[in-house]
Amino acid sequence: MEEIILTTEGRAKLEAELTKLKSEDLKDVAEAIKSARELGDLSENADYHQARERQAFIAGKIAEIEYKLSHARMADKHSGTGVVEIGSQVILKSSDGDENYEIVGATEADPLTGKISVSSPIAKAIMGHKVGDKVEVETPAGEMKFEIKKIA
Repeated sequence: MEEIILTTEGRAKLEAELTKLKSEDLKDVAEAIKSARELGDLSENADYHQARERQAFIAGKIAEIEYKLSHARMADKHSGTGVVEIGSQVILKSSDGDENYEIVGATEADPLTGKISVSSPIAKAIMGHKVGDKVEVETPAGEMKFEIKKIA
């Protein structure tokens, strides 16, 4: 299994989701099960079965988040060493223009918002490099060339 790496922001987001699941979502589904039971015969009660499925999904999600939180390694704060590392915010220049990325653990990755996993091809290629370095990356879309413009 891949190592779970979290930034401080990512840990806080998971903890908030866990709190919501336990304090709101579980209570809502328990109420739905109670209401469905009051309708009588459970064998043909779609509301009851749907609520039970939702309860199982929530329980699974809680277990998953608790596992991640208990087994995660916290990413060190960006150390300001001038090289790309977990937690770095990087501006890369490519033939398509400038692209902004934040290097995060796989759990927090969200490419649509510029958060890329440390295990992604781009992150692997730029890790340990500094401003001005040029890197070539083999991506699913083909080979790409980047120049590191800024690391924050």
